[in-house]
Amino acid sequence: MSVSAQGIPGVPDLTHPVELVHLGSQILKASVLLVFLVIALGIAIALLSFSLRRLPKEQSLFIGEWTLRYSELLRGFQHLALVLILLVVGFFLCSTLSNRYHYWEQAKVAQVALLVAGDKLEQSAPQVRYITKEPYTTTTQVNGKIVKTNETRDVNRFLTLAGSQIQVKLDQIPDVQGRSATYRVDYTADYKVVNQLENINNFIFEVPPPNGYSLLQSYKIERAGTRLQQTNPGDYSFAFRLQPKEETSFRVTYNALGGPRWVYSAEGQLLSNFRLIAIANFAGANFASGIIPNDIKVDRKSTQFSWIFDDNVSVKNPFGVYTNTDPIRNTGIMPRLLLLAPALFLWWILLLYLSIPMSLKNVAIAGGIFFACLLSLTYLARLINAEFAWTLISLILLALSWGLGANFRASLAAFICAIAGAVLPVFGLLVSFSGLTLSLAGLLSAVWLAVLHLYGWYKLHP
Repeated sequence: MSVSAQGIPGVPDLTHPVELVHLGSQILKASVLLVFLVIALGIAIALLSFSLRRLPKEQSLFIGEWTLRYSELLRGFQHLALVLILLVVGFFLCSTLSNRYHYWEQAKVAQVALLVAGDKLEQSAPQVRYITKEPYTTTTQVNGKIVKTNETRDVNRFLTLAGSQIQVKLDQIPDVQGRSATYRVDYTADYKVVNQLENINNFIFEVPPPNGYSLLQSYKIERAGTRLQQTNPGDYSFAFRLQPKEETSFRVTYNALGGPRWVYSAEGQLLSNFRLIAIANFAGANFASGIIPNDIKVDRKSTQFSWIFDDNVSVKNPFGVYTNTDPIRNTGIMPRLLLLAPALFLWWILLLYLSIPMSLKNVAIAGGIFFACLLSLTYLARLINAEFAWTLISLILLALSWGLGANFRASLAAFICAIAGAVLPVFGLLVSFSGLTLSLAGLLSAVWLAVLHLYGWYKLHP
């Protein structure tokens, strides 16, 4: 399995049974320990009460005081247990969503990468080769004497193309598996050859098919309207005769599937009287390798790129057309937010405890509201902008938080706590300037608690 398919390493996932059972056993052990501590405290109080049975007055004072404290401890233990349950369940939920969102983002990146990466369909410029005799001298030693021998050997030379008129039409289609896009290429090229040599009239026209194709059909080479036939399978060399100062023309045509890039390579040759027109019949087409076209024409359905070199020019890198896609930004933001969501919930619930009287019912409702809003944000962020989605969800969060208060002032306090402890922190983790937003949320929380408790905005009632 790939790394992206496994999700974020080290983060528990509810869809992984082994991790779930292991963490469940750890939580069960911790819960049993807390229960035993509470029971042990109750037994200790009972033993102390029994030891004071001969002193009725001291026993009644002790039992009354410790019974009240024990009941408060049990009540606090209920709140603590509920908050811990919400944190643990919320952590498992958010870690699972974080893994799922991470996997979805990586799959999206891989899908976009398939549109611009992979094999390319590369057409090389043809070469006109001729063979010439070249003298050379070899030196050998015979019977202690140095003997020089003058001989000749065949050397391959190349004739520069006098002109190239190329037109290629590109259509983008999904491949057979539907995983990426490929190009369907309709290629037509006319090459002009002029014999500028004095004593050479035998030449070989070498025009290989494009590299990287998955399907090649209707591959034809014509000279002056006459189709040339291959002598050997896979051999794309065609011998022809051309007298000095004469000229001839060749036409190369084919249809091919490949891509998702199409480029033309000069193979180190000098290009003269060169014209390449590439018509891309799809959106998002752009020119490759930084060789800027002389002219770009864009309409609603296609883009035409024109490279024109009237004089001789040397082009080192292949140039052509590829599919340009919008950059993928803001990846990893939602997984980070989901992993920090339990801490944000604890921030909010502590503000509520310090601001208004909280019952077990209100704590459970607040936890349900918070994690339900995050769940909605996780899936809405796949469809629309995450900041806009959280703005809409925040309105619902604030409206529901208002109902946590028993009167107008308590409802207003819950409303302010929701802004400082939930809305702003989550929004701060979504935007690029997270530090500033989180600092403002923390400052607002501190100012609110100071105004509430130090200046007596209203009195809390248990």
